[in-house]
Amino acid sequence: MTEKKKPVPWYLWPFWAIWNLVVGIVAITGRMVAVILGLVLAIVGVILTITVIGAIVGIPLFVLGILLIVRGLW
Repeated sequence: MTEKKKPVPWYLWPFWAIWNLVVGIVAITGRMVAVILGLVLAIVGVILTITVIGAIVGIPLFVLGILLIVRGLW
């Protein structure tokens, strides 16, 4: 059974790319390590967000960490 892949609309491409990055990390590291790595990235993201200058990097790190936790658990 072959699965037909639909093309991704241009406005959804950034979300699709981030999700594929998360799926790739989970596939390489495994679920438990992905959850732990996601937790660490989320904590570092929150700590960086407390500083005004670090918020530029902290918010995406936090989001990536949450996505890794979600993907690792389900």
